[in-house]
Parts: sequence; C-alpha cells; structure tokens
Amino acid sequence: MYEYFNGFVIREGNEGIPVDDVEALFEDAGWVRNTPLWQKEKFTLIFKNSSWAFTVWDQNKVIGMVRVISDQVMVANILDLVVLSEYQGKGLGTKLVELCVQKLPHGDWFAHTSSNNFDFYRKCGFDVKDLSQNGTCVYYGYKQARIDGHRK
Repeated sequence: MYEYFNGFVIREGNEGIPVDDVEALFEDAGWVRNTPLWQKEKFTLIFKNSSWAFTVWDQNKVIGMVRVISDQVMVANILDLVVLSEYQGKGLGTKLVELCVQKLPHGDWFAHTSSNNFDFYRKCGFDVKDLSQNGTCVYYGYKQARIDGHRK
C-alpha cells in the first residue's frame, strides 16, 4: 500500500527499508549512537519481526516510521514512532498513528512512551494512564466499536 500525504509517500510493509535511513531516524531521536557494524542488522530485523510497519518517504529517503507488534485480533503495541526533526510538525506522526489504528480499529492499542509524548497521544485519541515520567498511552477500540454499532 502506498498513500500520498502532504507531499510525502507513506508505504506499508516491512521489507526494502534502507538500514542507514532507519539508523539515521534512531540517531535523530537520540535512541542510538555510533552503532557497531555487527549490530546494524537489527535495523532490518525489527521490521521482519513486526506485525505491521509504515514508513514515510521524501523521494528516496525514509523520514519517518512506525512499527507495530500485535496478535492482529485484539491488541497491538505501537513501537518506534519517529519522524526526523526537520519534518516534525507536518502531521506525519499523527497520520502514522491513524494508519496503525485503522489496522485494528476495535482493538486495544498501547504506546509506552515518555511524558513529553503524552499530549501527542491524547491528540490521537489515546488515554494516558500513568502521569509519571514514563507511562502507557491506551486507545480502547471498544469505544469505537460502540460508536460503530458493533458493541453495546
């Protein structure tokens, strides 16, 4: 699946994602630094072991990504949602979360994150259960199922 959004291409899938681009996203976010050559394979394996993944492309460069671990029936966890600093504020992160939730709209979604991301997840429809420095943001699909008339 390809989708155009605000001049960028969003691609669903977990193959063909350049390792160097993923490492650059992680470095920009402050999650890794000076990855040893023998560990670079992890930037490919994380996608192969994910249930779903979306990447955002500006021409031939990955500028954002999210991956999901899920049973694909009832529950899903958002992992590694990241957009390069220079591209933030363009709605890309929100769009990635929206695409994730569309995969399992009546399921329960979790995103374990730091408190500086709580407002972002609230904007995406998640509840924040833990107001300490780190916590889990939760999107309850049963609420949407009620709205859609699939649940009492």
